Amino acid sequence: MESVDLFSTWKGELQTMERRLEDKIAIVTGAGQGIGRGLALRLAREGCHVVVADLNEATANAVTEEVKALDRRAIAVKVDVSDAAQVAAMVDRTVAEFGRIDILVSNAGILKSFPITDFPEDVWDAIIRVNLKGNFLCMREVAKQMIKQRSGKIISMSSKSGKKGSLWNAAYCASKFGIIGLVQSVALDLAPFGINVNAVCPGNVFETPLWDQLDIEYSRKLGIPPEKVREKYIEKVPLGRGCTIEDVANVVVFLASKESDYMTGQAINVTGGQEMR
Repeated sequence: MESVDLFSTWKGELQTMERRLEDKIAIVTGAGQGIGRGLALRLAREGCHVVVADLNEATANAVTEEVKALDRRAIAVKVDVSDAAQVAAMVDRTVAEFGRIDILVSNAGILKSFPITDFPEDVWDAIIRVNLKGNFLCMREVAKQMIKQRSGKIISMSSKSGKKGSLWNAAYCASKFGIIGLVQSVALDLAPFGINVNAVCPGNVFETPLWDQLDIEYSRKLGIPPEKVREKYIEKVPLGRGCTIEDVANVVVFLASKESDYMTGQAINVTGGQEMR
């Protein structure tokens, strides 16, 4: 009987899985820093060519160079995701440069924390405009191209705060709950065209510039020193640690790949067990 080298077989299968998104075209919004930057680089490592979209042109350019260093094509696009004309221009430029759009990771977002009695109206409006309207505008414009292709993956960044209310975070929670409703509705709109629409709901990702600000804001609402804030949040996590960018990227890559072809309208928790709904 001919022997089978199971290790060599397994190794060969693993190598074919290492770049699950070879030559796919991905737009990542809010990609100039933090989670967005990490997702852009991970998608590039998985084989994607990446449109690095961000309001901050300098950081978008810097991440674009990082993607190119991974031997992937990349362009930087300065975009305010809450501006319909700018979003349409981003999509048009992507199609002109790459010919198609396979993946949208709608990640751009902002967070400011105030008790409801002191919540400034302009801050409320800004959070809803960027987080929720920005997702809507990006989905709407990208869907037009994906419908022509009859394929595509749309992934929106919600949050554990899209599943459960959070102290002093009325606007942020409203926007993230809204994203899940948006995802479920758009998933139904686009299912006949072979387009998958899903959301990712991360826990607390401490390795981002956002948390430098939140340490101060949350220390006020929790009544503890800023240096104790992260420790307090980790205590709430059954798996005993914060969420990493790589934890989020693992789920995003799965949702962007063929492995998730039978999933749409889902909101996937990446919270270490803190949120289970």
